[in-house]
Amino acid sequence: MGKPKLERQLADNEAKSVHRMIRVSPQKLNLVAQLIRGKKAQNALNDLEFSNKRIAGTVRKCLQSAIANAENNHDLDVDSLVVKEAHVGHSIVMKRFMARGRGKASRIQKPFAHLTIIVKEAEEEEAA
Repeated sequence: MGKPKLERQLADNEAKSVHRMIRVSPQKLNLVAQLIRGKKAQNALNDLEFSNKRIAGTVRKCLQSAIANAENNHDLDVDSLVVKEAHVGHSIVMKRFMARGRGKASRIQKPFAHLTIIVKEAEEEEAA
C-alpha cells in the first residue's frame, strides 16, 4: 500500500534537474541562468566553463545533471538537447548581525536560492 505514482509533468522529450539551497542571492544566480537560456546544451556548458562568476560551477553541475537525466532516464539524444528553461527561485534568508561602532549592530542578510533547469530534445531544423 502506498500512494499512486504521479503522472509525468514534463513532455516526453524533456528532462529536468533541480538544485536547491544554493548559497547565493537569486539576483546573482539569475544573471548566470540568463547566459544559458535557449542555447544548445553543449554551448551552454562551454559558456559556464569559462564564466568568471563564482556560481557558474554550480549551475554547470545542475546542467550536467539535467543532461544525464535526459540520456539515462528518458533515452534522449544528448547532441540535440537545448536548454528550454532555467529559472531561479527564492529560498530562505539567514539573518546575522555585525558589530558596529558605538555599541550598535547592523543586520547582514545571507540569501539562498533554488535553480531548476529543463532541457528539451529539439528537432534537427530547430537545433541548426
